[in-house]
Amino acid sequence: MVSLASGPLVLIGAGNMGGALLSGWLKKGVTGSSIIVVDPGPSDAMKRVISEAGATHLTEAPKDVAAGILFLAVKPQLMDAVLPSLTSLVGPQTVVVSIAAGKTLSGIEAALGKSAAIRAMPNTPAMVGRGVTGAYANDAVTEPQRALVETLLKVSGPVEWVATEGDIDAVTALSGSGPAYVFYLVECMAEAGRKAGLPEDLAMRLARETVAGAGELLYQSSEDASRLRKNVTSPGGTTAAALSVLMADDGMQPLFDKAIAAAKKRAEELAV
Repeated sequence: MVSLASGPLVLIGAGNMGGALLSGWLKKGVTGSSIIVVDPGPSDAMKRVISEAGATHLTEAPKDVAAGILFLAVKPQLMDAVLPSLTSLVGPQTVVVSIAAGKTLSGIEAALGKSAAIRAMPNTPAMVGRGVTGAYANDAVTEPQRALVETLLKVSGPVEWVATEGDIDAVTALSGSGPAYVFYLVECMAEAGRKAGLPEDLAMRLARETVAGAGELLYQSSEDASRLRKNVTSPGGTTAAALSVLMADDGMQPLFDKAIAAAKKRAEELAV
């Protein structure tokens, strides 16, 4: 059971990510009656989740409630419009948690005032309980607050704390955007399989299941990625032939170096 003694958990936004977190909280024992969901138009499925849990659904922020945790799960482009309506929710015991990419804590403080605040960056596998979240807490966050927020974030997967807020840009580039890189890897593998003579649909099925299965093996194994790679690679075999291309000086590593650097630069440019 997760205790929210300092006040209600107020969730702003119940879309894909906010809704996934809400469902996870309820499964982990957060009492529905301690949750207020503010969303002008949640899906019918999310309305049922809220109703069956006994949580409160509002279309706009209440004016007479101080949140224990104010969880901001709206799209980054909507934050500037939404934040001014939330000022009354922030009290002395409130910790503000934002999962909006590119919205800095200073930008949030400019709208809500100074408070205990955490900036978190989950990724989309959180929607199936297999995400990973990078998080940064400002100096006003107490250890109990940090522990409670970590418990709430962990419903979607592991939480990794970083030392500076600037590190969140690198987290965004690596794990926040990372699922797209993996999906593109599947596309590339499937296309290469097609060019090697396989029917297009078969090549896609094989690529998709191979990446999904390798990810599950990595998840379940205690061995690191390099050891698992070596376990698959027989000297002089087919895997070794392919890796000689992928691991060449102009292979995957320099491409990923450039890709992650480009994503981090863009995250820094978007930070407001």
